[in-house]
Amino acid sequence: MTDTAHPLSPQDCLVALMIAVSASDENLRTAELVKIDSTVNLLPIFAEYDADRVKSMASLVFDLFEQEDGLDTLFGLIRDNLPTRLFETAYAMACDVAAADGTLNESELRLLEEIRYELDIDRLHAAAIERGARARHLPA
Repeated sequence: MTDTAHPLSPQDCLVALMIAVSASDENLRTAELVKIDSTVNLLPIFAEYDADRVKSMASLVFDLFEQEDGLDTLFGLIRDNLPTRLFETAYAMACDVAAADGTLNESELRLLEEIRYELDIDRLHAAAIERGARARHLPA
């Protein structure tokens, strides 16, 4: 998938993290996949991103999730390839995917907690990001 000659782009890291949140409960819901797709298609950070790479990022995440230390490996890849200035962006995207289907299950909450820790997201900033995601995904 990736090697030292072809590191992940920052956009690959964002996509991989969104997919990881969706896959955390072993049930990729349509609303979550639509959120990932719309994020990649609409946000300026993905303007030059090849949307076909989403499939390869999904394969990477699924392969890593089958390994004992796969989540640690994923976080290592993200820390190595995602600029620090995008850590809060990554967390916001992860929260949006988690909230997209209107429910947050225990595995998604645990993964979001791990993301906060791994990306060193300040608790107050995390709370604001989480509240924004909740507000954007409230049912009518």
